Amino acid sequence: MPIILSIETSTKACSAAIHHDGKLLSVSELYNEKSSSGMLTTLIEHVVKTASLKLQDIDAIAVAKGPGSYTGLRIGVSTAKGLCFILEKPLIAINTLEAMAYQLSIINYQLSILLCPMLDARRMEVYCAVYKADTLEVVESTQAKIIDETSFADLLENRQIIFFGDGAEKCRATLGGNPNAVFLNQIAFPSAKSIGALATRAFEQQQFENVADFEPFYLKEFVGTTPKKTSL
Repeated sequence: MPIILSIETSTKACSAAIHHDGKLLSVSELYNEKSSSGMLTTLIEHVVKTASLKLQDIDAIAVAKGPGSYTGLRIGVSTAKGLCFILEKPLIAINTLEAMAYQLSIINYQLSILLCPMLDARRMEVYCAVYKADTLEVVESTQAKIIDETSFADLLENRQIIFFGDGAEKCRATLGGNPNAVFLNQIAFPSAKSIGALATRAFEQQQFENVADFEPFYLKEFVGTTPKKTSL
């Protein structure tokens, strides 16, 4: 009967949750810019206290491994690893996109429907994957994809795809003309609630990470900007 503390910081949203044997005991979520860097520790303290637990009662720490925001992922993973070292608990890492798909998979969709969570990358690029709505079976694996009129054309020919996440809105104009492309009216952010639900299954299967070596799943190398040099 594992007690799992889950952390999600892949986007501008930030959340923490406690699950006991897959049942949600407490959750705390924020949806504002830079919330992960300033409030994550506070959220963790809040969900542990709300669940009437102490950190020492936790059996494992689960974290969204990415893809997503470079800064957010670094903060979430480093916090999770730090707790694992201090508490001597195992680390569980969950794909952010899979967790987003899980949030919608609990709705009773038709068997033929596909789910495509999207996280904003650059310009017309998104981090995305495609899952079957009823089983979460992977149809297209996690990738960084530049969206144009031909994107997902083979799948959209015969299947309805629900596009969602903070990367979906910028794809609406490009893909929205296809009658099988469905876009949610509200942005769906990843949440520690779904991270914890998936982590319970991973705990039962002993799918733990090497805490010392684990790094976030950035998917792409970070490309920074270097200020131009000015001649004197």
